[in-house]
Amino acid sequence: MYLIGIPLLIIPFAIYNIVAFLFNVGFDGVLFTIPMPSGVDLNVTTSDLLLILSIVLLFVEILKATRMGARAIVDHMLSLVLFVVVLAEFLMLPKAATSTFLLLLVICFVDVMAGFSVSIRTAQRDIGFDPESMRS
Repeated sequence: MYLIGIPLLIIPFAIYNIVAFLFNVGFDGVLFTIPMPSGVDLNVTTSDLLLILSIVLLFVEILKATRMGARAIVDHMLSLVLFVVVLAEFLMLPKAATSTFLLLLVICFVDVMAGFSVSIRTAQRDIGFDPESMRS
């Protein structure tokens, strides 16, 4: 599988940029409505779908973080680069100063932190590191 080294969160980031910059539309348009048993209608917007996609991809990224090897390290580094790019865009471009983009930024941050945390924890287990033995 060739896409394993590429951070999957680049997909919602690219979708956001395509919609915001190329099509010049917002994310508050209602795509469809779901009638709820309570009698109210749930309006699902473009922003909602993009964030749902991002959360699902975050789950996949966390699963990818559990593997070891050079490819995993490259994946973590690329996730960090993606986070820096998303952060820079959020701070510098007016069209990125939205709550949707802020949540994408937070999801990218969680991806970076979870990836490194899982990798460090897995490496400790693999080499038999025991923090209690260090206290003696």
